[in-house]
Amino acid sequence: MTKRIYDFSEGTGEMRQLLGGKGANLAEMSRLGLPVPTGFTITTPTCMAYLENNESVSQLWSELDGAIERLEQRTGKQFDDPSNLLLVSVRSGSQFSMPGMMDTILNLGLSDDTVEGFAELTGDAHFAYDCYRRLLQMFGEVVYGIPKLKFDEVITGQESHSQKNVTDFSLTELKTIITRFHKLYEEHDLVFPQTATEQLRIAVTAIFESWNNKRAVTYRELHNIDHDLGTAVNVQSMVFGNSGEESGTGVVFSRNPSTGENKLFGEFLINAQGEDVVAGIRTPQPIDSLAEVMPEMYHELKKLVEQLETHYHDMQDIEFTIEDNRLYLLQTRNGKRTNQAALKIAVEMAEERLITKEEALLKVTPEMVNSTLHDVFSEESMAKATLFSKGLGASPGAASGKICFNSEAAKELHLAGDPVILVRNETSPDDIEGMITSQAIVTNHGGMTSHAAVVARGMGTCCVTGCGNLVIDEEAGTVTVDRVTLEEGDWVSVDGTSGVIYLGVLEKESITTNHHLTTLLEWADTVSDLKVRANAETTQDLQTAMDFGAVGVGLARTEHMFFKKERLQEIRKVVLTEDATEKQEALEKLLEYQRSDFEKMYHIVREKPMVIRLLDPPLHEFLPSSKKEIEVLAKEIEWDVSKLTNRIHSLEETNPMLGHRGCRLGVTLPELYQVQVKAIILSAMTLRRKGVPVVPEIMIPLVAEKEELSQIKAQLIKVIDDVMGREKCPFPYEIGTMIELPRACLIADDLAKEADFFSFGTNDLTQMTYGFSRDDATKFLSEYLEKGIISHDPFQTIDEHGVGELIKLAVARGRSVKPDMLIGVCGELGGDPTSIKFFQSIGLDYVSCSPFRVPLARLTAAQVGLRAKA
Repeated sequence: MTKRIYDFSEGTGEMRQLLGGKGANLAEMSRLGLPVPTGFTITTPTCMAYLENNESVSQLWSELDGAIERLEQRTGKQFDDPSNLLLVSVRSGSQFSMPGMMDTILNLGLSDDTVEGFAELTGDAHFAYDCYRRLLQMFGEVVYGIPKLKFDEVITGQESHSQKNVTDFSLTELKTIITRFHKLYEEHDLVFPQTATEQLRIAVTAIFESWNNKRAVTYRELHNIDHDLGTAVNVQSMVFGNSGEESGTGVVFSRNPSTGENKLFGEFLINAQGEDVVAGIRTPQPIDSLAEVMPEMYHELKKLVEQLETHYHDMQDIEFTIEDNRLYLLQTRNGKRTNQAALKIAVEMAEERLITKEEALLKVTPEMVNSTLHDVFSEESMAKATLFSKGLGASPGAASGKICFNSEAAKELHLAGDPVILVRNETSPDDIEGMITSQAIVTNHGGMTSHAAVVARGMGTCCVTGCGNLVIDEEAGTVTVDRVTLEEGDWVSVDGTSGVIYLGVLEKESITTNHHLTTLLEWADTVSDLKVRANAETTQDLQTAMDFGAVGVGLARTEHMFFKKERLQEIRKVVLTEDATEKQEALEKLLEYQRSDFEKMYHIVREKPMVIRLLDPPLHEFLPSSKKEIEVLAKEIEWDVSKLTNRIHSLEETNPMLGHRGCRLGVTLPELYQVQVKAIILSAMTLRRKGVPVVPEIMIPLVAEKEELSQIKAQLIKVIDDVMGREKCPFPYEIGTMIELPRACLIADDLAKEADFFSFGTNDLTQMTYGFSRDDATKFLSEYLEKGIISHDPFQTIDEHGVGELIKLAVARGRSVKPDMLIGVCGELGGDPTSIKFFQSIGLDYVSCSPFRVPLARLTAAQVGLRAKA
């Protein structure tokens, strides 16, 4: 026969699934010999059996009667015996802490008949009737659903009549309230049960049924908790914190849950029961003052708290009651804490040798790490703020500033000393200067891996994408949502974590350097096999990445080097001019620009590896689009405006992301890749002559054919050999390829014959595999998610069955040719915890992500490694 009920003495802390978290912890504390009021737990499967109508209620009641008999024997008290009355508390407790489940019932077992005997037994009629008053209210609210307001109205009316607080009512006044509470039951066609057994059975079934109440179901759906787990019911003999001035009740944390400080934190009330601490009827006292009021109880509590923290290896949240100078523990659980506190507690517990460094690493979530790196708005200011729009929280942080609608305006505002919020329908690489000068970026279109999102995360800039209700009129300089129109220069506040945009300026809370995070991540690096590099676009990105502990750079994008005004003119000449001399002069200028840039980058990265991706964007992005720009360029290259316009139109593409980009530029305009590689080698040479052993890693993007890679590589090697020969300074270098097309995955063994390394570009690979445009997919992906067509956004978390299989195949085929080939991933998935787990499982050497995701990735890589070895 299935055992439905466990006495506390029969369970252990390992039985959470069966006894629920609360029941398992009560059993564990009992096993440890701690002062826990005796009791028993009805199991979670019993709840589900009851709800599914497969459970014989009579069998449950028979076992429940037996459990009560055992409880009576242990306590020496009995249900419904006025001369020696047993009272119990009844609490729900599932495997996971779940707001929305049924609240606690105290003093169960009192009735109109037994309350008088209880008064005689305790010698305190006021105490006895106060307990009954509480039971009537709790049972009515919690079990029968009588609105709390109705009970409050009775109490408030009596308070108003007697000019007293409820805690100061006389015995007569308490009896009056009890009479009125009974009438309240009658008004709702209810009767308060007058036997303890009936009260308990009704309470147990109410707790079971609360598993499926709307609040509980919603909470489970939000937190991905299985609906089939059920809740346990804990029945425990009562101890009374409201039995006089030498009694009390409280809640204590073993450490401060807000700051992590290693000091008791909590509150208590003298002469009170559990719910009084949170009800707001009386102001609780800080736990420190218990040392003055009841010094012996305080020191005993402190000792027990330390014992529990040591036993559970975590900060504890403990409920306690003192009855006539005797301390009881009613519950313990791992305490909820702020993210900053979580870091401090984990590190300090390891330093105190309460836990190992490995355990500390597993106690902090990647999300906790991420949240400690960015500014946030204060809760108070957000509560008062007016919402303007909401999109996707693409890059965390908080910023207030003046809105503008293009990069030129952003630069002007920035030069004037104003904080800038760049608002665009969408961004492109030629917005980079405006993006760099902005405190936040907001776009109408695009998703979590759009250009705006990727660049913003790389810079650590707050960003919200996909605000579909924005109506932007760049020409008029306005943005409208419903009937609210803002003009250029108006102030807004952007929350890149939640994706909310507020009107006006909100107060921020500063984030300071966290040495506990630094320590934790140093420990992470010692246990992680998967290394973490960073994606970077600017020297600021590189410095941030190095500061956050990246072991190198997995993707240094070079296109931003060409979008500064003076450089853009030169690359346009290279692409458009028919004059060989003019083209060569433009290439020489580009060489010097890039050489200077690469030297700055190598000065920051030093000897750490840095993969530099050669030019990747579609050719049209470098060409002028406005009439004015075309006229200026025509004059510079001495072309007729109409001729230049026609030439530009001839280079336009219907689908540029599948067009003239990546290595195709290296094939059709080989001089562009050649000048880039020459600049890389010369800048590396400068560093090597200064004693820094730089080894350039050059990456050719968007390869689909072995011959593309073979021909471009041969051209680049010739350039490198020429430079090294002329400078008489040979040194090692590597040329690899970016695997971002399904075909490249399938021919990875052929590509491995030419490539020194592989790096998976998961943004394009996902896009090409699904046939989704990552910028346009947001228009339908939400509906796909809602309808269960896909389980997650594949641009945020790896699609293991499709994209993942292609990557796994490419790794296997590549290493069949070169077993020791270095293989990494440099798309945005490199910073996603679930994706990192997959990448480690298939044997990648590193992941590369935005600089501000490096700490998160370092912790995740360590956790994945530790769990794999467990």
